[in-house]
Amino acid sequence: MHESGHVPAPSTNGRRKPRKMLGAVAAAVGVTAVAVGATSAAGLGPFARGASPDSGPDPAAVGQARAFLDDWAAGRLPSAAGRTTRPETAQEVLSNFTAGLDIGKPALTAATPATANGGTVVVPFTARMPITDLGTWTYKSKLSLSKQDGGGWKVDRTLSLVHPHLSETEKFHLERAKTEVPKAADRHGESLSGDEYPSLSPVLAQLGSGGSGPRGTIQLVDRATGEVERTEATFGAKSDVPTEGTVRTTLDAIWQSAAEEALTSQADGKNASLVALRIDNGEILAVANSPSSGFNRAVSGTYAPGSTWKVITSSALLLKNAVAPDDIVDCPKYLTVGKEFHNVETSEHRNATFRKDFTESCNTAFISLRGKLGNRELGDVARTYFGVGQEWHVGISTYDGSVPEPKDETEKAASMIGQGRIQANPLIMASVTATAVSGTFHEPTIRGGTEKTTTTTPLPAKVVSQLREMMRATVTDGTARRLSDLPGDLGAKTGTAEVSDDEPNNGWLVAYRGNVAVACVVEQGVTGGGSAGPIVHSLLAAVPTDAS
Repeated sequence: MHESGHVPAPSTNGRRKPRKMLGAVAAAVGVTAVAVGATSAAGLGPFARGASPDSGPDPAAVGQARAFLDDWAAGRLPSAAGRTTRPETAQEVLSNFTAGLDIGKPALTAATPATANGGTVVVPFTARMPITDLGTWTYKSKLSLSKQDGGGWKVDRTLSLVHPHLSETEKFHLERAKTEVPKAADRHGESLSGDEYPSLSPVLAQLGSGGSGPRGTIQLVDRATGEVERTEATFGAKSDVPTEGTVRTTLDAIWQSAAEEALTSQADGKNASLVALRIDNGEILAVANSPSSGFNRAVSGTYAPGSTWKVITSSALLLKNAVAPDDIVDCPKYLTVGKEFHNVETSEHRNATFRKDFTESCNTAFISLRGKLGNRELGDVARTYFGVGQEWHVGISTYDGSVPEPKDETEKAASMIGQGRIQANPLIMASVTATAVSGTFHEPTIRGGTEKTTTTTPLPAKVVSQLREMMRATVTDGTARRLSDLPGDLGAKTGTAEVSDDEPNNGWLVAYRGNVAVACVVEQGVTGGGSAGPIVHSLLAAVPTDAS
């Protein structure tokens, strides 16, 4: 790894500071590329091609394992089953597991592969299974691959490949507890209901039972007797104080209505979600999903945040004076760091400033600066200043983010642009935006009286000013120009996040205006500006320029 010292701070003697040249190409690590199967299940995209050879397990086996995880995660169960030694039963196992436990779209992340006895290849993976209306079930399992007579590799079809405790004698059962849906009101006392605001149905359900939300367990049971052998996962917390009367929320009926309408009119039938919250205190004004029923992906989803994460990457770089907005950081079409990375539509901006790299969302420029940060630094900044990865108490079940330390230089490169194994959702990215432009993290909340246990450090005023200025320039001169006709002092950051080699990219956009921060993701939206941009534009055009 390349660890560099601090770049000198900008001069304060009144003279214009010469712009430094931070060359992207000089920082590249050239490795011969070998394309092997599907690579995105390891989470290294976007726009990464080829894998570097090494002395580890056969790349063809690793590629087959990742392709299996890719297909499983995307719901291509016949294709996933076809990569196993017993396709006819593997498809049935995968289908029954998903449907029987009300699992939505899984997130499957491969870990470091190894060669086992007998020449088999073992690929561990982490599974994040979204259980409808309850939360995310996270566990670890592994794939075992064996070489076939024809020379190819297949995933050994065993029940344990789905989950280590699944077997011929044990299976899983989802038990849901009954929860009363309370009456609810917005911050001004306006009544809220799932009939009028469909996206709030899962939210209101989680406000029942004293705020503990829907409860349930995944149990391992004996296939023959149905006897419960153990509880694998528990969702929700039983409350000793039942909800009485009307629950007063932080939601705003005007913002919620506009958010629902924006998704209905602009999402083009794609899965999408949106969160809007107050910058000064973290109170959630709107949470919306399309489709509105089922899994609340806006607050519990697990997505690679793509280039919206460059808000945090920029913060990390600016905090240590590793770069300044006017420094030259070249933006070539391609950059190889174990894999070949490139920009959206293979764009390039030669001799660009770091500000330009931010506003045009240049992947290669950001990746070229990875040596300025230690391996843990991105995660430390996310946690220390933005609260990402700490335990949040929002008032409903949420996923609060993950920023693992990269396992190698290629994954570190991917992490710089919000890929690798970084996981977030619109709630997290709306909060990140609010923190970036105010300097202070406020734990998001949807109802009063929730316990706050996070501890964070304020961002320096200089860094906040630089982030606001770059986000503003992204609207006036960059990839978020779609928002430029809206009134108010508005800044934004777009993002594109790769899902797999066979699926269109997810589109992201985060924005701030007045005292409100917004984040939106559109699954298979291709680009942030093109897919999430119209949704955020529709929302902000329909609401006041600030929150009351």
